[in-house]
Amino acid sequence: MRSSELATRAGVNVQTLRYYERRGLLAQPPRSPSGYRAYPPDAAAVVRFIKRAQDHGFSLDEVQELLHLAEGGPEDCDAARALAEARMAALAERIADLQRMQRSLSQLVDTCERPRSDRCCPLLHTLHDDDGDHR
Repeated sequence: MRSSELATRAGVNVQTLRYYERRGLLAQPPRSPSGYRAYPPDAAAVVRFIKRAQDHGFSLDEVQELLHLAEGGPEDCDAARALAEARMAALAERIADLQRMQRSLSQLVDTCERPRSDRCCPLLHTLHDDDGDHR
């Protein structure tokens, strides 16, 4: 199938397919005599696998590893699980960081309730202050 057909079937754009090829996630297909890429029927499943893995928070490097593991045997399930557990831990850390940022901003915004004549903006002061971390 041609690039446009694969892109439609997989729900991505053609540039995404080319990017996946450059990254080695999607095998470069042979070309037809007229120069068009001729993807095999299973290419759509590979692209959907990549997109689903990304939707679960995996980086493209991790997706490449998962694709490799998907070709292996039952012992590869343990490796896939370890990769997923590491991704879950990284997501939990990122969520904690985002929640900390949200709390910090909320506290700064709350100080904006003072009368305008009685305040200097603590939000701007904190962002300009370069004496260290204000967690």
